[in-house]
Amino acid sequence: MSPEATTKTTYHVPIGPIHPALKEPVFFEFEISGERIIDIDVKLGHVHRAVEWASRKRNPIQILYLAERICGICSYCHPAAFTLAIEAAADIEVAERAEYLRVIQGELERITSHILWAGVAAHEIGFDTVLFLTWEIRERAMDLTEYLCGNRVTKGIMTIGGIRRDITKDMLPRIQKDLKYFKDNFGKLAHIFLDDKTIKMRSQGAGILTKENALKLCAVGPTTRASGIKKDLRADTSYFAYGDLDIDYITPEALTGEVNGDVYDRIIQRLLEVKQSIELIEQCVDKMPAGDIVSEPKIAKVLAQLKKANGEGVGRHEAPRGEVIHYVKLTGEDAPFTWKVRAPTYNNILPWIPMLKGEQIADIPIVAASTDPCMSCTNRVAIVNNGQRSLLNKEQLHRLSVEKTRRLMH
Repeated sequence: MSPEATTKTTYHVPIGPIHPALKEPVFFEFEISGERIIDIDVKLGHVHRAVEWASRKRNPIQILYLAERICGICSYCHPAAFTLAIEAAADIEVAERAEYLRVIQGELERITSHILWAGVAAHEIGFDTVLFLTWEIRERAMDLTEYLCGNRVTKGIMTIGGIRRDITKDMLPRIQKDLKYFKDNFGKLAHIFLDDKTIKMRSQGAGILTKENALKLCAVGPTTRASGIKKDLRADTSYFAYGDLDIDYITPEALTGEVNGDVYDRIIQRLLEVKQSIELIEQCVDKMPAGDIVSEPKIAKVLAQLKKANGEGVGRHEAPRGEVIHYVKLTGEDAPFTWKVRAPTYNNILPWIPMLKGEQIADIPIVAASTDPCMSCTNRVAIVNNGQRSLLNKEQLHRLSVEKTRRLMH
């Protein structure tokens, strides 16, 4: 037999940007040998909406409502990080009671996000019965969100110096009733996801992200914690009222005694975090002090203070998918001079490569979904020049950004 006849042949398989297994546009190009993935390339940028540019014609209060539309699932975490950045840049104090209310809203969003993820994960492996079960539980969380905020998705709850809606004593019975419902159903969810034979077969040993790769590729959120890395802004920096609460790092070994960094561990991680979020909300309800919910109730006065401010600020928040960062610069104008967003999915894209290499084609949806990606949050730039790709270093990209900003201002 000739050498050519024994040479292994690989094929390139494109998936996306529109595909039944993808909830948002993203393009994969896989090199496969038989059913096995040999290499992978990922291309983003299909849903860039110029959100940051739109902020140049809005004041910080107006940008709050723009920020919460970066992502429908993370409609609290983005305005929360933006508010932290503005408060740091303008040296604005926050009402103490608001710090606890902010935690409650953040942890409720984490519950709704993680349960939504659990339903999507079940759907990706064809277990739609579990999808509908999780949706029923999540609907209760959405109803509680509406009860506390007046809205189910875009909550409109954050404001600079505090929060827009209080929790009164007559609202506590409803909150406690719903928290009890979540705790009662937590055992059912844990049993289905952790003990079901089908889910185990599809998730154990699949999409492994080692601790070393998670650190090297800067993974964040449940994705990195599921690989055994104790990294959580709520415990690391103690922003909002987290410093007054009993909170610790969670990794899968808390349940199983070991860390494998596979899809199964990422399921464990999110289930444990749902339980933790319920406990944090209960702590906030018990410890929350009386008082105002904003440091300055007059918005016009807040805007006047912001217009006088000159400074830079960074807001960091542990969103359901991981650390989200907002950077702002104020220069004494109505609108911020610049506003930049870095969503957690940006960090969790590169880990897809070691997670997917060596896996089977059928595992692509569940492995990719296990990081809970959000393409709408991940706005980046690609340059094509006569079909030739080029790489830009930090200085070149900054120069091009400055030049474009100056063109837009004139």
